[in-house]
Amino acid sequence: MRTLYPPIDPHDSGLLDVGDGNQIYYEVCGNPDGKPAVMIHGGPGGGCNANHRRQWNPDLYRIVLFDQRNCGRSRPHASDPETDLTANTTWNLVADMERLREHLGIERWQVFGGSWGSALALAYAQTHPDRTSEIVLRGIFLVRPQELHWFYQEGTRHLFPDLWERLVAPIPEEERDDLIAAFGRRLEGTDDEARLAAARAWSQWEAGTITLLPNPALVEEFGEDKLAVCFARIENHYFRHGGWFEPADQLIRNVDRIRHIPAVIVQGRYDTCTPMATAWDLHKAWPEAEFQVAPDAGHAYSEPGVLDRLIAATDGFAGPAAG
Repeated sequence: MRTLYPPIDPHDSGLLDVGDGNQIYYEVCGNPDGKPAVMIHGGPGGGCNANHRRQWNPDLYRIVLFDQRNCGRSRPHASDPETDLTANTTWNLVADMERLREHLGIERWQVFGGSWGSALALAYAQTHPDRTSEIVLRGIFLVRPQELHWFYQEGTRHLFPDLWERLVAPIPEEERDDLIAAFGRRLEGTDDEARLAAARAWSQWEAGTITLLPNPALVEEFGEDKLAVCFARIENHYFRHGGWFEPADQLIRNVDRIRHIPAVIVQGRYDTCTPMATAWDLHKAWPEAEFQVAPDAGHAYSEPGVLDRLIAATDGFAGPAAG
């Protein structure tokens, strides 16, 4: 069973001005002359962490990480209710990635993303297939209406009724027929107390459902004020807009643009956040991509069966010296 590579520190980092008053934080780790790879975090709004760097062999890869607009170490931060999210859209994030690639002088890079990061990875690769050497995806999420309905209305609640009660607690009964909209009104409203209560409920619902086994430390982390408000505001903003995908199944319809690119898709069998049905739809549309199911895993990249397959994929694309 493969595990994370040893901890590493960045050898380059900074803030890149991407317009609209935004600066995104980026860092580069590993071998400066290695194979370029870019890590696309989930959420949206989750940000990167030090363990994300460790999914590649640092002797063989030039590993690029960045915090998407308004989260992590990027500026301005969505935890400030005055931060305007209007310019935080999927297609602006795709443009940010291109700007970052050019800034770093990279010709082509491996595009790696999980959860929301899988959607952004597909959006980027389909827009810039000539800049994408390989694609590695995990926990497939395409922001289609049925996926949002599953997680925020009539799916996951039946598996976690106790956690569901905590999620809906800030929302009156009469508004629960559209939870995404109801949370949006509170997250973007002027009542600071209501905003924080909604943000904690939203963020801790996700933290409580993404792992196969309970992870109380993760739930507590997602309840921290700054992280909760940032994470909830950005996710809700994206979900209210359907990820700006038109039509809703755009990422599946446009698979022809990337069919020729070597790819691996990893999906946890017991992923209750982004159920396997979505990954299966992508697999059927894109059989050329290697499809792997972790039989004993949920949604999180840190699930052993998922992590093993992700590192096997990055090792495989690095060449025979990896491992």
